[in-house]
Amino acid sequence: MAKQVIWCVEDEQNIRDILEYTLQSTGFESRGFKDGQSFLDALQQEALPDLVLMDIMLPNTDGMSLLKQIRSHTQYAHIPVIMTTAKGMEYDKIKALEQGADDYLVKPFGMMEMVARIKAVLRRCQARQNNIHTPHENEKIGVDLQSRQAWIIEEDQKEFLDLTKKEFDLLALLLSQPGVVFSRDDLLDAVWHTDFLGETRTIDVHIRSLRTKLKTYGNQIETVRGVGYRFARNDD
Repeated sequence: MAKQVIWCVEDEQNIRDILEYTLQSTGFESRGFKDGQSFLDALQQEALPDLVLMDIMLPNTDGMSLLKQIRSHTQYAHIPVIMTTAKGMEYDKIKALEQGADDYLVKPFGMMEMVARIKAVLRRCQARQNNIHTPHENEKIGVDLQSRQAWIIEEDQKEFLDLTKKEFDLLALLLSQPGVVFSRDDLLDAVWHTDFLGETRTIDVHIRSLRTKLKTYGNQIETVRGVGYRFARNDD
């Protein structure tokens, strides 16, 4: 079985060397990048990694900007990203999650904690792919998990949607079980893989954006007051 590949974007060479050594010692292949531009160049020219470990504080282009670029491109949007930062403020963690990060580590962190977080994110991403089912072809809204494309059908025309990674994951999850109510904490755990302080504002922001992008079908994502959200059943 091929080793999973982890890319580390970290400008401090001594830290980058430790990250790479630890990952290689624990069964991964790893590669380090000193800045955002070299990382973006590699994304365009080489086989994609299984996960990216990215520092927020980088020269020229910061990690948040890089994360936003990744999530805005369909080709890269599926790649799991764990942000690392010396900032421990709650706002920075929330911002990372809202931008589409799968997890975050606050420096200084232990190497074994890092490896455990990476393995957990990889497991959850794989489990999500295995458990979410594509909706029937005759529905007005659909997703393709392989290409990570989503679409709506209006006047017999298929219109592809420009969704972020988290918006796609939310839509796929809600569509997989029409009529089932997901609490905000359920969605935070299933899509962001975290129960960070019960933070639910992230969910509401993404749901609002997703409803807008679904246009006339946005109201099919129903709010269950005091609980969470569900996707309306066809017979509702």
